Amino acid sequence: MKRGHQPSFVFAFVFALTMIGAPIARAQQSGPPTPPSAYFTVVPLKGVSAAIVRANAAAAASIPLWTYSITSPVNGLNYSGSMVGRSPYFHGARTTGIPTYIVPVIIKMPDGGVFDPTVADTACSPAGTPLSLADNSPVLQSAQYPMNGIDVGSGQYDDLFQRANFWNDVNVTGDSYHTRLNAITLKAVVVNVPSGDGTTNSASLYGGCGKIGVMNFNWFDPYVQSTLLPSLAAQGVGPTNLPIFLLYNVVMSNGTPSLTGSCCILGYHAAVYTSALQTYIPVDYDTTGIFVGTGNISAMSHEVGEWMDDPTGTNSTPAWGHTGQVSSCQSNLEDGDPLSGTLFPGVLMPNGVVYTPQELVFFSWFFRQSPSIGSGGYYSNNEAFASSAGAVCQ
Repeated sequence: MKRGHQPSFVFAFVFALTMIGAPIARAQQSGPPTPPSAYFTVVPLKGVSAAIVRANAAAAASIPLWTYSITSPVNGLNYSGSMVGRSPYFHGARTTGIPTYIVPVIIKMPDGGVFDPTVADTACSPAGTPLSLADNSPVLQSAQYPMNGIDVGSGQYDDLFQRANFWNDVNVTGDSYHTRLNAITLKAVVVNVPSGDGTTNSASLYGGCGKIGVMNFNWFDPYVQSTLLPSLAAQGVGPTNLPIFLLYNVVMSNGTPSLTGSCCILGYHAAVYTSALQTYIPVDYDTTGIFVGTGNISAMSHEVGEWMDDPTGTNSTPAWGHTGQVSSCQSNLEDGDPLSGTLFPGVLMPNGVVYTPQELVFFSWFFRQSPSIGSGGYYSNNEAFASSAGAVCQ
């Protein structure tokens, strides 16, 4: 996976030592520390067939899903998969509400660092607690703004993206097609990270604000599955809804927790199957400002968009790549990855905060449809892609 280079601003002090009878000797200016990189990942569903997933949804045992089938002109092969909500190809009122639980996660690191999204951080988050800011963001609240110069209606950010994604099919029915998150915020849960699986670091080393925590992804995700999800079942969290685990200034590394190497995963979406399909999203609300091409809700908008179009992480596409965080080739419908690091224009919400979602990529881009069925004839929702992914990636 490609990881974008991040800015850091470290002031190095250069001093001069004056020696009698000798010229002034100046110390060499040291460079800034290697900046951390931001990327996203997915935990795909394993060991369960697409037929079982579809049957699950048809029986209302999981979140609602609809199935598509398309033959891509780039290679003549047929691809099928499932997306969240109802099909945009059936004209008419197809609004779907997805019960969603926002779960604030208080992370306690083994070195004493505490990262709490429910507490106001006047230095790094003066406009409110990270939880209140996430709750009032366009990912969870409706607003109206164009996509590719087209008025796609009023809705949540990823809902409007999905309308723009299938614009040729949904615009004929006005403002009736939506896939919305009906969110409820639960009481915060506390996670004590074991020794060796988490660290607390200074964001100021990279010109950022406050501190940033790093957890071992290979510890955290099994913990979510084995402990967090079961512990929340009594509060209604389960297969028929989407839990979003909200972290604050905590990212993940794929192994030993460090801001270098395999860091930094800002969020991911996942699917597992026990008695039914369960999807979930852990994601960071960042106020450190040390990751280039990211903003307050860019990670959340990225992951909700990918969950909506690839809920099981198994929707395959003709190979694409060499864009966004992807330096080689991928063959999945992860609509955030090709434009990781590219932000949508800021959205001003009633709380006075300007939110920065990530630009996302249309269905037509992956499958090389021409012309695009997306809004304005583009292949992403803010004109970054004016053409499809092109030839099959090599």
